Parts: sequence; C-alpha cells; structure tokens
Amino acid sequence: MQSPATSSLPRLGAAGLSNLPAAVARPAYDRKALELGVVHLGVGAFQRAHQAAYTDALLEKRFGPWGIAGVSLRSPDTRDALEPQDGLYTVAVRDAEGERLRVIGCLLELLVAHEDPQAVLERMCRPSVRIVTLTVTEKGYCHDPATGALNEDHPDIRHDLDNPAKPRTAIGFIAEALARRRAAGVAPFTVLSCDNLPSNGDTVARILRRFAELRDADFGAWVGETVACPNSMVDRIVPATTEADRARVSQSLGMQDAWPVVTEPFTQWVVEDRFPAGRPAWEEVGVELVADVHPYETMKLRLLNGSHSTIAYLGYLAGYETVSDTMADPAFATLVRNLMDRETGPTLHMPPGADLEHYKDALIARFRNPALRHRTWQIAMDGTQKLPQRLLNPIRERLAAGEPIDRMVLAVAAWMRYVAGIDEKGQPIDVRDPLAAKLAEIAASAAGDPDRLAEALLGLTAVFGDDLPRDPRFTGPVTAALKRLFAEGARAVVAATA
Repeated sequence: MQSPATSSLPRLGAAGLSNLPAAVARPAYDRKALELGVVHLGVGAFQRAHQAAYTDALLEKRFGPWGIAGVSLRSPDTRDALEPQDGLYTVAVRDAEGERLRVIGCLLELLVAHEDPQAVLERMCRPSVRIVTLTVTEKGYCHDPATGALNEDHPDIRHDLDNPAKPRTAIGFIAEALARRRAAGVAPFTVLSCDNLPSNGDTVARILRRFAELRDADFGAWVGETVACPNSMVDRIVPATTEADRARVSQSLGMQDAWPVVTEPFTQWVVEDRFPAGRPAWEEVGVELVADVHPYETMKLRLLNGSHSTIAYLGYLAGYETVSDTMADPAFATLVRNLMDRETGPTLHMPPGADLEHYKDALIARFRNPALRHRTWQIAMDGTQKLPQRLLNPIRERLAAGEPIDRMVLAVAAWMRYVAGIDEKGQPIDVRDPLAAKLAEIAASAAGDPDRLAEALLGLTAVFGDDLPRDPRFTGPVTAALKRLFAEGARAVVAATA
C-alpha cells in the first residue's frame, strides 16, 4: 500500500499527531482515557467514514469515553493497514471546493475474527460494551432477502450452531456473546445494524432470535425479550480508496496513511432511540434519534434513490458518464427537482420537525458534487431489484390518489430503453442485473419495437406485479414515453418533460 511518492514519509501514528499540519484536524481528547464501549462487526470504509466519524466528533465534545473495537469478519487488510498507525486514519471530505482532512482516533483496536474468535468474544462480553454495531452487507445476515427469515441451511449458520464457541458469522458471534453475558449475569448489549437494508433492526432481531431458538428455546425467548435491535438509516457516499487517494492524503499529512477514506460533505444517521444499556450522546453531533425510522427510510428511497435511478438511466442514455455531469445539464437538474417536489415528495408522510425542503436541497448539492465521480452506469445496475421500491410503489400511490406520474413514468421508460441493450449511438450497453439473461432475451425478441419491448417487460411480474401491467393509466404513458425515447432521444425528452 506504499506508493513511491510517499514511501519515504514517516507512518501516521499517535507519536506524530503533534507534527501534522495545522490545517489537519486531529484528536484533541485523551485516547488513553477511552473505555471500550462499542464493538463494531464488519469494519470497513463506510463505518470509518460514518459511525466512527460521528463518535469521534462526540469525543471531541468530551461526551463520554466511547472507544470502539473494530472487527473484520473476513479480510485482515484493515487491521494490517491501521494497526501500525495505532488505529489512526484520515477522513478526507471532498467537494468542488477542495478537500478537508481529519484524523480519527476512536478506533482503539482492530481484530480479525477468524484469527482469534475468542479475543472478539472477550471484547463483546466486557461489561463496558453497551452496543454492538454492524456493517456486514446484506449477505452477512445469512437470511432470505425475500422473506427476511434466517437461512437455516446456510453452511456458516450450520457451522455456528454446531460450534458456538468458534463462530464465523456476525449472528453467531452476537449470539455466543449474549449467551456468555447471560451466564455471567451481565446485561445484554444493544445490537445496532447500520447496513443499508430496509428495517435493518427488525431484520437482525428476527434472525438473531431464530438463531438463538435453534440453540436453545429458553435462550431464544430471552433474546427476544431482552435484546434491543433499533432500526437505523444511514447515508453517506464513500467510494473505494485508490492509490491516488493514499498518495494525495499522505502528501497533505506529511505522513504515510496506508488506508484513508474519502467521502462527501453530506452525512446522515437516523436511529430509533432504544438503547436499554445506554448509548453515546450522538444527538450532540447531528444524529437524529427518533421513535420510528421507517418514514426516513421511505424518504431516502423515494427522494435520493428514486432520483438516482432517474438520473442514471436518462443520464446514461443522454451520454453523461457521471451523476454530476448529468446534473450540470439544466434540463436534467430541473427534471430531478420537479420529480421530488411534484411526484415522489408528496407521497411521503414525515413526522413533525422533518425538513424535507432542506433534505431535497442537500440532495441536489450532492448530485452536483463533481469530486465523487459517481458513474451513471454503476447506479443503473440491478434495476429489476431497485425499481419497485424506488419508483413503482410511489407510482401506485399516485395512481390511487389520481395524481400525475409523468416524470416517474419517464424514468421507468428510460430503464426499459436502457435494458434494450443498445445506446443512442448504436453501441452495446453492459446491462448488469440478476435478470440480465431474461432482459436480453426480451430485447432480442422485441427487435427495437418499443410497443413489443414495453409489453414484454411489463410481463415481468417480479418487477411490476400483477396490478400495474393491467392499469392503462400506467401502461399507456410508459409505452408512450418509451416510444419518444427511441424516436427523439433522452436529452430532448427530458427537456420537454422537465
């Protein structure tokens, strides 16, 4: 992880913090006075730029001794990079105005689960640990995404049930630690999922209780009754760190940072306030503690994700490589704002105090940030999985209310035009989707005829259900929009619709 330009620099570490340039923020609190309060499973770039950054900001305000132990469940890369740096690393916040650097100090140690599972369990069993947080990605929950139930036949789940003291999965570690705490008379910790999946707390609660029941019925009942699993909603774009990022950050520090993280200025964390064992005062640094996170999840899905999909398909067809390139076109910027103001936004039911206008303004600013290079092709992946929640459900609500759906329909038509597999210049599109083979078959059969293409794609009940394909208020406009995209091109249609 050393580049030739930075290999001669001293390594970032606790002893050198005072030598950092004045413009670089660094821990002003006493790291040695921190107590282990949080164990995080799945330590990676997002956690280090999001939950750890919030906790670090809180420690700067002298709110508690909440140190974090980061656990890698698979790769030792993060441990190997940060252990020689005393757990320190840099968060680089980038936008059009430049880059701002902060060295984060709240990671007290880094562990690799498969190397020493007992060390991980020992940390999780300490009475000072009140919270176990997770960013293990959807597949790390070993569940069936369609039902939300534990996949009891998953080989790692079977292993953990047979070998509870040597777990492999996040669920196995949590259950074994809870069992040991229960046996020792130590109160259970709160389990806080920070993964980007709907109802993440409800999901982990369901699969954890079922796993515990499979170990022992009484233990399962105890877990269901005593272990809190709040839902949370997280939002921050954290691209993969590149060699160029490492070299640039290290040069700015005057020290070698083997694994900085690069992110955007925007950050959001909404958490249900259910922490029986106590929690950091995260509200002091901008975390929104709420009674119910679901309205915020829906807000993100429809305003952020729905707009992202609209930008991705229409922007790609118009020849724009990135989100910021697309949003630099005034017609696209107008379309996206009107989509939020007039169609997706009115479907939301937010609690008092939620500032939708501020959120929409922030989204537009994020979409215009040229520093992140968020590719339209990347966002366009897996459309059959994304469209139902992002666009089709709000379309259903608008139809039920008798309200217009022009811009959402255009976005759906753009997806149809995109999965046809040939762009407006006659070049092939690399369509990445779980149903890619079926989509290619439909496109080949339609042979460029928008009526046949729309009819065949609407037959995908896994995407459109049984209701929308039978509703002429939807099928008529989406087919008409698809015809216009083929005949006029995305740029012209957007300009006329915005």
